[in-house]
Amino acid sequence: MSPAEDAALLLRIVQRHLQAMRLNLSEAYPDEEWGFQAQQALEKLLKAALVLRDQLPERTHELGRLAAQLGEPLPGALLALQVYAVEARYEEGPFALPLERAELLQMLEQRLEVLLQSL
Repeated sequence: MSPAEDAALLLRIVQRHLQAMRLNLSEAYPDEEWGFQAQQALEKLLKAALVLRDQLPERTHELGRLAAQLGEPLPGALLALQVYAVEARYEEGPFALPLERAELLQMLEQRLEVLLQSL
């Protein structure tokens, strides 16, 4: 596949994560599960951005490392999603989200829009 095709596949998966997040904006839905979807979406957004720059993303779930490879620092609230990759899935919480769900969702949707425009 071409870099654009690889990135498009990642972005379709991001869209699926974001849809799940939109459907689970209820406070009754566990932060840990919602945060995991957010972390996964951001990880794939970073990897898609690297692919579009014709770079091979590191094989990592570390948001900070991917952002460093991209050369773009992440806002603190997005970097704070890292805890949902592993710790929040395997340790007892609570693991509070760094911002309101709607605000995090909006930040991720904006990143998606930028990448979709570059396809």
